[in-house]
Amino acid sequence: MYKSISSSQNPLVKQVLLLQTKSKIRKNQGEFVIEGLREIDLAIQGGYKIDQLLWCEELLPEKHFKKIEEKTGSPTVRITKEIYEKISHRKSTEGLIAIAKYSELLFEDIVLSENPLVLIAEAPEKPGNLGALLRTADAAHVDAVLIANPKTDLYNPNIIRSSVGCIFTNQIVQGSNEAILAFLKRIKIKSYAAALTPTSKPYFTFDFKLPTAIIVGTEDTGLSDFWLQNADEKIIIPMQGKIDSLNVSVSAAILIFEAKRQRNFCL
Repeated sequence: MYKSISSSQNPLVKQVLLLQTKSKIRKNQGEFVIEGLREIDLAIQGGYKIDQLLWCEELLPEKHFKKIEEKTGSPTVRITKEIYEKISHRKSTEGLIAIAKYSELLFEDIVLSENPLVLIAEAPEKPGNLGALLRTADAAHVDAVLIANPKTDLYNPNIIRSSVGCIFTNQIVQGSNEAILAFLKRIKIKSYAAALTPTSKPYFTFDFKLPTAIIVGTEDTGLSDFWLQNADEKIIIPMQGKIDSLNVSVSAAILIFEAKRQRNFCL
């Protein structure tokens, strides 16, 4: 038998709402909320500890719920559809919410391939952009995503949603610009900064077949002077229209998949 909750004043309901909306609460408690079968399953595969499951049987049949429950071994609370709709950040998820523990990698935890490809995103502020970058990184199977001078909480529900769970499939490390540069030097990776400068050269003129780090900045201000001065090369995606830039996730995808193309990743 599962414990059931039908009151919106229940402490667990209030806790989920706070975790959904308050970054400070998430950080202080070291917990965050995951919605949806796919996202929860990817988190489990990624080694995240699930503390609690909240299940709405009206939305998710028991046979599908059991497949996730068996993987977590976590306590489950049955909730009504009304409660689910109150605490759900996404109104289209399938009736399952998980409370999970934070998991933060350090630079020394990163496992690199023999010929690593790394994506660096400096100070991403928009959750949708960061989520899209993580989807791109997963699609290209990059070795790691390094977030320099982070401006947003990695476990913001909008990042989890826009990444479609790829926050759990990538090796992600957050750190200062200085710490990330020191890491690149330590592992001897050549860095390429995507930047609109007079000295930038078209990306397709470079050889990305050796260990490579692609660095992208924000759409509003681009990369800081730190990376313009410290990156090994500055690269540009030539534009033929009236604008001079692309969405950051689109730019990253073009550059990363050029590196993958050069490495014959389809063979």
